[in-house]
Amino acid sequence: MKIDELKNKTLDQLKSILMDLKKESFNLRFQKANGQLENTSRVKVVKRSVARVLTLINNVSKKKVEK
Repeated sequence: MKIDELKNKTLDQLKSILMDLKKESFNLRFQKANGQLENTSRVKVVKRSVARVLTLINNVSKKKVEK
């Protein structure tokens, strides 16, 4: 996911996206352990997307505390 797509989301939407990405990450790790993973680069993409979402969640939370 691109950061521009995520900036317009609310905190609840970001948390929902984060849960989906974490589930996907778990499934990818499970597939990798079983030798069923075909697209190994997807693991890296999902990890970075999780980091982006977490960063935005932290930024939104900090802005709410400051107000």
